[in-house]
Amino acid sequence: MKIKILSTSDVHGYIYPTNFSTRDDHHALGYLKAASVIEDVQRQAEKDGDIAIYIEDGDFVEGSPMTDYAYQTRDEKHYNLDLVRMVNHLQADVGILGNHEFNYGPDYLNPTLADRTYPILNANMQEDPASHIIDAPYKIIEKNNIKIAVLGLTTQYIPHWEQPKHIEGWKFEPAFEAAAKYVPELRKQADVVIVAYHGGFERDLQTGEPTEALTGENEGYQIITEVPGIDAFVTGHQHRQIAAKVNGIPTTQPGFRGEKVGCITLTLDDNKKVVDSSAELLDVADAGDEMWMNALTYDWNHDVQDWLDQRIATIDGDMEIHDPMEARLHGHPYLEFVNQVEMDAMGTDIAATALFNNEVTGLGHDVTIRNVMNSYVYPNTLVTEAITGKDLRNALERCASFFELQPDGSLTVSKDFSYPKMQLYNYDFYSGIDYTFDLTQPKGKRVVELKYHDKDVQDTDELKVTMNQYRGVGGGNYDCFSADKIIKQNETEVPRLLIAYLENHPNIKAIQPTNLKIIK
Repeated sequence: MKIKILSTSDVHGYIYPTNFSTRDDHHALGYLKAASVIEDVQRQAEKDGDIAIYIEDGDFVEGSPMTDYAYQTRDEKHYNLDLVRMVNHLQADVGILGNHEFNYGPDYLNPTLADRTYPILNANMQEDPASHIIDAPYKIIEKNNIKIAVLGLTTQYIPHWEQPKHIEGWKFEPAFEAAAKYVPELRKQADVVIVAYHGGFERDLQTGEPTEALTGENEGYQIITEVPGIDAFVTGHQHRQIAAKVNGIPTTQPGFRGEKVGCITLTLDDNKKVVDSSAELLDVADAGDEMWMNALTYDWNHDVQDWLDQRIATIDGDMEIHDPMEARLHGHPYLEFVNQVEMDAMGTDIAATALFNNEVTGLGHDVTIRNVMNSYVYPNTLVTEAITGKDLRNALERCASFFELQPDGSLTVSKDFSYPKMQLYNYDFYSGIDYTFDLTQPKGKRVVELKYHDKDVQDTDELKVTMNQYRGVGGGNYDCFSADKIIKQNETEVPRLLIAYLENHPNIKAIQPTNLKIIK
């Protein structure tokens, strides 16, 4: 007897095989393709007399132009309800909440998930009693006379990122503690124990060495090495592609945007004991689009494409990203534009933003909503913090550590920002200050010039700086920023601020900033 444990995680609303860069773009990703792969495995398992379990591991309802459009038109179109209908169609056995499920608040999340036919599990969060989202800490599934327990966990770090009003009444506890409590109990009740965690690994899977600050955001390595009795470990959150055995336990993490499907295979003997196991990632590249879901979402996709193609402004000059590394090194008209919109929205004259990934195109001559949504890809909101000159210098030192100077004079992304996964979103470009990085100096001593209004910034100076909310609570290991330094918030997502600004200023001039200098 074999058990196939299938999982998706961090789909982020990418239903169709596209990154939306153009109307006819095609990429080997998306939930329609992942669904075809899942159905193929489910059918084969039934044919072979085996068991297939499907786990949707979170971060499903937010993150793409499709989900943004569903949110904006929720009272008219109700496309958000199709998200759960698709998971229902695949006969998901359980679902897990991701951290981004909370981004649009409970008034959106609760009705979006209301019609699910699968339970949402979580053992380390206590919800607002009015939410009715978490169904149980675990579920015991009985198939083919085998009892299979699935324990649900989510990263405890959500309060560090999320707007407080979105999680009012919720409590978050360490995932490790919940696993240590429940796994021994489930071991007594079930033949097989699966832990499904919307979280990742804080240590190298081979050496056990830390790969990030041990904040509790990711506890996967501690869970899989210190909690006995786990037969299979399903993970997500980090967008990594992992299929491995850790401490003898098969584990998967299927990337993001539906580019892979996690598949753990457990082989049981006649006594219902696991005698063999393996982990793999199933590629979706050659899969067709799942036909029922394609028909369900056809109008939604068509409406989104029309919406994205709306022209809203014209750029005088070049605001397209041609070389992402050069844009980070010397600033770029697109980054300068985003910072100017941030400062306009918050009434400050210092702002920071990131070039989130190397797919960002910037803005073309004729700006469409598609340009904006593909360039600012997160539903971040803005905060303004009152910080000291020392805080600002520490933030800039963190940014300067992004670059690794090679012996031949070339620059690469440092290990701190590229291992175990690329973190391009954690490097910020600043407007409103003049600053110089000397990359020949040791990390921590690279900021050799810092001026504000043509005056050297002193450690004791008081400054007001605008940034996204993720950075404002210290996200990305920026310990110099924190929630208690926030003096102003804007609850409108940055992409919508950018669109509104462009609609009100339909002719924008591209300006190359000159305030960042690099010595290498």
